[in-house]
Amino acid sequence: MPSYTAPTKDMQFVLHDVLQASTQDIPGYDEMDRDFTGAVLEEAGKVAQDVLHPLNVVGDTQGCTLENGVVRTPEGFKAAFDQVREGGWTALDADIEYGGQGLPYLMHTGVGEILSAANMAFNMYQGLTHGAYSAIHAHGTDAQKQKWLPKMVSCEWTGTMNLTEPHCGTDLGLMRTKAVPQDDGSYKISGQKIFISAGDHDMSENIVHLVLAKIQGGPEGIKGVSLFIVPKIMVDDEGNLGARNGVSVGKIEEKMGIHGNSTCVMNYDEATGYLLGTEHKGMRAMFTMMNEARLGVGLQGYAQAEIAYQNALAYALDRLQGRDVTGTKNPDGPADPLIVHPDIRRNLMDQKSFVEGARAFVFWGAMMIDRAHRNGDKDADGLISLLTPIIKGFLTDKGFEYATAAQQVYGGHGYIEEWGMSQFARDARIAMIYEGANGVQALDLVGRKLAVDGGKHVMAFFDMVKSFIKENAEDETLQAGFLDPLKAASKDLQAAGMYFMQNGMKNPNAALAGSYDFMTMFGHVCLGLMWAKMAKAAGAALKQDGADRDFLEAKIATGRYYMARQLPATGMHLARIQSGPENVMGLEATAF
Repeated sequence: MPSYTAPTKDMQFVLHDVLQASTQDIPGYDEMDRDFTGAVLEEAGKVAQDVLHPLNVVGDTQGCTLENGVVRTPEGFKAAFDQVREGGWTALDADIEYGGQGLPYLMHTGVGEILSAANMAFNMYQGLTHGAYSAIHAHGTDAQKQKWLPKMVSCEWTGTMNLTEPHCGTDLGLMRTKAVPQDDGSYKISGQKIFISAGDHDMSENIVHLVLAKIQGGPEGIKGVSLFIVPKIMVDDEGNLGARNGVSVGKIEEKMGIHGNSTCVMNYDEATGYLLGTEHKGMRAMFTMMNEARLGVGLQGYAQAEIAYQNALAYALDRLQGRDVTGTKNPDGPADPLIVHPDIRRNLMDQKSFVEGARAFVFWGAMMIDRAHRNGDKDADGLISLLTPIIKGFLTDKGFEYATAAQQVYGGHGYIEEWGMSQFARDARIAMIYEGANGVQALDLVGRKLAVDGGKHVMAFFDMVKSFIKENAEDETLQAGFLDPLKAASKDLQAAGMYFMQNGMKNPNAALAGSYDFMTMFGHVCLGLMWAKMAKAAGAALKQDGADRDFLEAKIATGRYYMARQLPATGMHLARIQSGPENVMGLEATAF
């Protein structure tokens, strides 16, 4: 059986040594000192280790079942959900007006990593509720917020997002679900949605679906899409539950992973719905939920890599296999542990350097979200909007890659279910697909985000990297293997952007054919910047009395590994981009 321990020491290092959270001028951050964040993360770690992680394999093996129209979750899920709910874990950063604790989103993100790593399928139930809460909080009327949010904050009622239909996924303008206005201001919603995570279950009293649909007579395509609140069970003006709405589950999808989460086909048969936001502006409201979800999915990617790495490391330290070619390391045993072998070290260092860099990247992104929301900082909002497709696309690509790399450490045992490693790979795989497949993330980055505000935000990112290199030119730690690789990688990324500018207008495929490479190289540069920041912080901490030298020196060594072995991949991706679109688009469709 695999195990999980929350990496709270590393989280604390990122929060306080790197991001210096408690000194930021963001409302609420002054309360986030080491003692407070440490206490929250340690308690979350106990819930994850003692309650959620033991149910991970249960959810994987039992899955969810549909019985007489009711979805049953795996054994133990409901009791665990009640425990998480009653512990206040679903309400950390929610508005205090609706029963939340009002903590920064950054704190929600740290706890989210722990819970997701321990049991990704389980944590999705509250994660989707949080996204639905955010959409209603941002776009709902005062009456809607008072009616729906308190129970959603507590997760007495959970939430979903309903976009995809059998004939359309990314191209939502093709949707057929319709909304018919009623005399009382409500709408009758009819249609079918598929792939609805947490679409139905037995862990909450009600489920609040956010459903995209087209109001009859509205504009064609995506401009005619509106968003509706459609409860599973009707709620009166006093908040009391009433009759069942016209919402039903067609089936539970059989899927590769996240078996503990009920992925449903949802049927709407003249279900009563309430407009959220403005008519025909549903995508604007839904993207409030989706942008948050995309950072959360990027988090899922590296969280699965984290738990897979923890177990691969333990196996490599314990499993005896072969002898170290430079000399026996375990003379009292029949063989040396796996970790003595260079290729095992390479594999583990790939995993470790990715996970720790990804954590810093996502925490930094969460802090930008707080700065945007709590300070009204438009520059922070623009920068995190630019980086969101990278967080989602790059971190889930690599998260799956390193979950399977961890499986490889086990050899044949990694392929056997009793060791649990295949679940991490299977669960991680979906993160590359949902909330916008990663190819779509790359297209969004290159086709939309780079040009926002005249390219202001991508130029701000390049200036940030350039300024960091210049300001730290004399830093001894950074001089040894950090600044030069970061500078070279940033130049590669800028050269790719210049290629798009010079060629993309006359031939859009010149940009789009290179979009995936661009997203990947941008991800590498972001992690390179994070590793440089972490190395600087570790170097400074080493000079303090009582420094944890083993931890800090390992941090610097891991960063040097990333800069030397991973960051140079930007050169390869640049070469691919500059090869042009002809190799990608040259083969006729009929010749494949």
